[in-house]
Amino acid sequence: MTEAELPDSTDGGAPAAASESGDGPGTGGEAPRRRPSPRWLAGGFAALLAAVLGLVLFWQFSEPAACAAALAAPPLERLGPMVERAGPPVGATVYKGKASHYDGGGSGGNCSLPGPPANRLYVALGSSQYAGSAACGSFLDVTGPKGTVRVMVLDRCAGCTNNKIDLSRQAFAKIADLSQGIVPVRYRAAVDPPLSGPLTFRLKSGVSQYWFAVQVGNHGNPVKSVAAKRGGSSWRAAKRGSDNYWVIDGGIGPGPYSIRVTDVYGHQAVATGIRLAPRQVQRGTVRMYDPTPAAAGSPSPSASSVLRNTPAPSASPTSDPATPTGADPSGQPVAAAGRPGPVGCG
Repeated sequence: MTEAELPDSTDGGAPAAASESGDGPGTGGEAPRRRPSPRWLAGGFAALLAAVLGLVLFWQFSEPAACAAALAAPPLERLGPMVERAGPPVGATVYKGKASHYDGGGSGGNCSLPGPPANRLYVALGSSQYAGSAACGSFLDVTGPKGTVRVMVLDRCAGCTNNKIDLSRQAFAKIADLSQGIVPVRYRAAVDPPLSGPLTFRLKSGVSQYWFAVQVGNHGNPVKSVAAKRGGSSWRAAKRGSDNYWVIDGGIGPGPYSIRVTDVYGHQAVATGIRLAPRQVQRGTVRMYDPTPAAAGSPSPSASSVLRNTPAPSASPTSDPATPTGADPSGQPVAAAGRPGPVGCG
């Protein structure tokens, strides 16, 4: 209690009555009530002001420090087991969630692919991780009660939140019994997964010399950017569409085209001789990255392709899952999940 809140009476009794009571010294009534001292009032106001200023200074200096410490923590420490982060799964981050299953038939899903992979091991991600098609064509290693399976991102699951994913029936059967319906899982990006061959390109129906839209396939990791040009012209950046096509409004002429693809880990490949042939899958002659990263040197550029490789960031794993179906036995292991960290900094 500050001095301003102390009772006016010196004997600890009830607060003083109004000063207009008429009782004073020598009148035979109650003892006169003393008015609050101006010094007490000033002291109480000063104490209250100091307390308010202390709280303001504490908030200003302590919250940024706490937020800075939280932002400096490793991604897993900030994410926790059930907190979504916008963007496709990348790097060593392990996500904890749940998996259900569905049958996409012969569809290429929201990623607009010509069809599902031949092994029918695919997955649909929630909108946050689908990220406007940024995850399309990349791969995840998913671990469930029975083991681990490698799946390709093919689709978007509109109702999937809190790291829930929807696996194909074939993929789900490799990690759990189909009768279970929904099971807890851990999953992470498959970094630099083995490629079945060179990059592929498919131009969208309706393209012309005045409108350009291309879909890139067999890239392994999530694609970060695409640019294209014709002949000796300058590179023009394409914009990613939610249907997994990269679009250049206004077009770049009748072709043939050179197309430059860059993934999220810095691998970059340039293919040439891509024709203006809508809906046809055109196979290039260059891979997105060296299929044998441990080997010294890179493939020699040819007249129709250029390849530049940049090593992917290394993970700091602490545990090894079972080797996923179709995966290289030397693939990267899964890192341990972290604890939930502070939220609300911004």
